Amino acid sequence: MRSPFPCLYTRTGLPAKRFDANRRKRGFNGDRSPEQPVKYRQPCTPRRRSYGSEALPSPNPRFVRRDPIVPCRMHRRSRMSGLQRHGIWALACAVLSSVWAPGAGAVEGDEAVNPAVAAVYPSLVQIQVVMGAYENGRQQKRQGSGSGAIVSPDGYVVTNHHVAGHAVALRCRLSSREELPATLVGTDPLTDIAVIKLDLSARAPDAPPLQAARWGDSNALKVGDVVYAMGCPLGLSQSVTRGILANAEMISPQGRGQEFMLDGEAVGSLVKWLGHDATIQPGNSGGPLVNERGEIVGVNEIGMGSMGGAIPSAVARPVAEEIVRTGRVRRAFFGIVFQPLLSEPGRSRDARQGVLVSGTMPGTPGADADVRAGDIVRSVAGEPVHVRFQEEMPDFNGLLSRQQPGQPVEFRMLRGDREQTVRIAPLERDEAVSRQRAWREWGFSARRVTLMDAKARQRPDSKGLLVATVTPGGPADKAVPPLRAGDILIAMNGRAVDTPADFERFSAEQVQGKPSVPVLVEFERGNEKLLTLVEAGIPEPHPPVAEARKAWMGVSTQVLTKKLARALGLEGQKGVRISHVYPQGNAEQAGLQVGDILTHLDGQPIDASEPHHTAVFETLVRAYRPSANVEVTLIRDGTTKKIGVSLNPAPKSAGELQEHEDRVFEFTARDLTLHDRVQRKLPETEAGVVLTQVVAGGWGAVGGLRADDIVKSVNGQEIATLADLQAALKTAIEKKP
Repeated sequence: MRSPFPCLYTRTGLPAKRFDANRRKRGFNGDRSPEQPVKYRQPCTPRRRSYGSEALPSPNPRFVRRDPIVPCRMHRRSRMSGLQRHGIWALACAVLSSVWAPGAGAVEGDEAVNPAVAAVYPSLVQIQVVMGAYENGRQQKRQGSGSGAIVSPDGYVVTNHHVAGHAVALRCRLSSREELPATLVGTDPLTDIAVIKLDLSARAPDAPPLQAARWGDSNALKVGDVVYAMGCPLGLSQSVTRGILANAEMISPQGRGQEFMLDGEAVGSLVKWLGHDATIQPGNSGGPLVNERGEIVGVNEIGMGSMGGAIPSAVARPVAEEIVRTGRVRRAFFGIVFQPLLSEPGRSRDARQGVLVSGTMPGTPGADADVRAGDIVRSVAGEPVHVRFQEEMPDFNGLLSRQQPGQPVEFRMLRGDREQTVRIAPLERDEAVSRQRAWREWGFSARRVTLMDAKARQRPDSKGLLVATVTPGGPADKAVPPLRAGDILIAMNGRAVDTPADFERFSAEQVQGKPSVPVLVEFERGNEKLLTLVEAGIPEPHPPVAEARKAWMGVSTQVLTKKLARALGLEGQKGVRISHVYPQGNAEQAGLQVGDILTHLDGQPIDASEPHHTAVFETLVRAYRPSANVEVTLIRDGTTKKIGVSLNPAPKSAGELQEHEDRVFEFTARDLTLHDRVQRKLPETEAGVVLTQVVAGGWGAVGGLRADDIVKSVNGQEIATLADLQAALKTAIEKKP
């Protein structure tokens, strides 16, 4: 079943640095209260292909790397089987029914469409994003594409969290085809809203001012109103589709774990989507939903069969404006779980007022105020509460979240037949899943312990460092017992680790820059407190092993097998056949040719006739001094000849050359060998270094580099040797363009 996200259009391209490579490029050059503990689930995973896929870990969407258009699928199919049967939350795949762009042919309704398009179309932004997520103890990067809208002349753009919330690099294409870099201002997974800012300093001096779109009132919309979905479907340029509002308060399915989760947050706890039938495709996410007056009334987010879903502007606008002001969203947290009122026989729910308390979280303000399951809250902060149906829960949750953390809030409640009033001072709501960071010296990625993490583990506090992913074969994995995802580190060599900053200070002082440091680690796993010894550090690379210079003739050969000899009319003959003569070498000067059958070396038979005799000839040659003169007996065109050849020292092999492992771009390179030049038919004057490894998900891979590429220049600087590459990369990293 396909993902609710219609946004992510994966492709190769968009290099983080410019590398000129000597090869052809491939591809493109429910109703859960926010007070309730949330259950973490990944939003989507890729469609599998025969050539494999590279997937990303939680909490981000996963991608297939070389498929130009890949719809996501929901993760954990076994839990979503009910949704699969009913086709709920599937990606919208209907054929575009009406696509509008400036200059398109007129059809009935132009008079209504053109003003709306003129008002918002110039503000549309295509967002190309490199996003990071963590797997196997390191950050992996993938590329995607989404949409957004400029909402202020100074370059603020509103989009979805699942488009830009985990961005490590952003580049935006305006409707004028102008391309600008951008930075992430802030993001809110609970409403799936993010704000990015265009770098206006990169614009031409004579560039016209940006046109900002206006916000509209989503509460004024009615079912049947005409709406326009604007964005960049499939990673293409800006487009417009038209439809009607089909549902003004669409909610996520309830029960059986069907809540719409994003980064551990239940998005539907605050959002009632605007359901519409304006066609949206992958790449549309983050684009505006526009009314006939040319105002943004929603932010497109999900697709469900033939319908799309947009976050109402009544939710998106205040979130975006708070992010612009402060960089984040502050919300109140009471620790109380609510649900709609229960039905009572013979009594209409319409006649009752309030919302039902279904429980409290221990150690939270709600529990401390003695709020109990079964209580009915009649008003909050003086505002009457009337929650009869699931559709009314997001509004109530919004009322709770808007209260000021630390400021007492009056709750008027009914317990049994007795009314009572309590004042509860909420905490500031913590994020469900905190941001990760990788520590290569330790071989894991880890994050801060959130309040939700602590409550889920029944811990008294949020101290410690939560291990998220572990590098197979890394220091943490090799420890006995090994560290595992979910472990919480609490001390290093007896020194308390209360926060990630404490761990970072310890690591910088004791481990950083050292090849191996034994560290006694105390950690929690479930109800146990365990000790392990981690050999932290990054081992120094092994120097290349220098080999004694052995004799070399300057030819490549193949065994003259019995079948091959019979086919050549040389049945019973043993020896080797020359398959390549290295140019400008002694063998070429002596007159040896491809196709010659070598039978003797200084009169000694070359006893090779089976496929596994590949090393016989080379062993005979290497027994001589590098400067020796030898006589070879050969058969050419049915005639036996003897030719004298001067041997040379064997050229250096790849294993004898120094390699450079770049830890920023995550690739390994070395100088070219003679064998590299021959295999690639490169002239002696051809400069460059060869990549021996490119780590998947690193900056090099994101930029399109692959193993066996030959790097010829970096940012315009010619690369002739490995030393040139190291210097160029150091300069590029220091500049951080």
